[in-house]
Amino acid sequence: MEATAMGGAASDPVPLWIWLATIGGFAALFIFDFFAHVRKAHEPSFKEAAIWSVFYIVLACIFGGALWLVWDHTHGIEFFAGFITEKSLSVDNLFVFVIIMSSFRVPREDQQKALLIGIVLALIMRGIFIAVGAAAIERFAWVFYLFGLFLLWTAWKLAVESFSHGKKTDEEYEPNAVVKWFQRTFPTTPDYHGNAITVIENGRRLLTPMAVVIVALGMTDLLFALDSIPAIYGLTDAPYIVFTANAFALLGLLQLYFLLGGLLDRLVYLGFGLSLILGFIGVKLIIHAMEKNTLPFLNNGQPIEGLPHITTPLSLGVIIGILVITTIASLIRSRMTTSGRAAEENEATPRH
Repeated sequence: MEATAMGGAASDPVPLWIWLATIGGFAALFIFDFFAHVRKAHEPSFKEAAIWSVFYIVLACIFGGALWLVWDHTHGIEFFAGFITEKSLSVDNLFVFVIIMSSFRVPREDQQKALLIGIVLALIMRGIFIAVGAAAIERFAWVFYLFGLFLLWTAWKLAVESFSHGKKTDEEYEPNAVVKWFQRTFPTTPDYHGNAITVIENGRRLLTPMAVVIVALGMTDLLFALDSIPAIYGLTDAPYIVFTANAFALLGLLQLYFLLGGLLDRLVYLGFGLSLILGFIGVKLIIHAMEKNTLPFLNNGQPIEGLPHITTPLSLGVIIGILVITTIASLIRSRMTTSGRAAEENEATPRH
């Protein structure tokens, strides 16, 4: 790769041994997560979920700081911009995760195993997406047009959804075609057997509903990756940063699920904020595509000059600003709604 698409700085290919060491490190962290939190079925306390959520965020910050020092500050900023974007999108995923758990009536103490396996499957599938995206970008500069237009369309859909009814964790989950096929093809037991995925009944090995939940979680995150991967490629074209930002965003998602819990419904403007971020990145991708234009029907196949250049530090500032404003606005709106309901209840209460 000759230069980063968004940062403009020279980018040397990451050596294979660093890739292998990084993948091994993430594998070790997920294995640690399994033995430290999942192996013994339990519902994490608020304190436990908070401590480990902060731990993984701090770990990501340390990694980003190391990239800043060892690689260069441009790649460091690209990592932080990508990580914050992916983490925000992963929080949006939690709405659907809560709905899936509720629809399948997964016991609270057994949810960690389904979540962790689903997250690992998601990271593997995202790794494939990242590799395909990197190969496409390297060969075809016009792919940025497709990524940009797709993000603008996604941003529009998300904005309309947020304005119409918002996101609620009490909505109904509708299994997609893959989940329905899995349910039809593989026999499952009617009841859960702890957090076991398979059990032997009458001499036959059967899947439990936990296996269906894992497939539902994995497929859901795969669909979300269709948005998140193009989004981060709008901030960097370094596959190493794309992968590590995604991996760190998924690390700690298990704990974040239990930490946020009932707070998700209070983030009423999160969807609108994410639509602004995706729209901003979509515009940035299209501008970059025009700067590198090779399409013969546009400007005779020549790059378009005189376009505004959106730097990565500016992108990071815009992303953080949108998230801060929408989060504060959401909390204010939720507090006003709660106060209004309390006042109505007080007025409705008969006085003696």
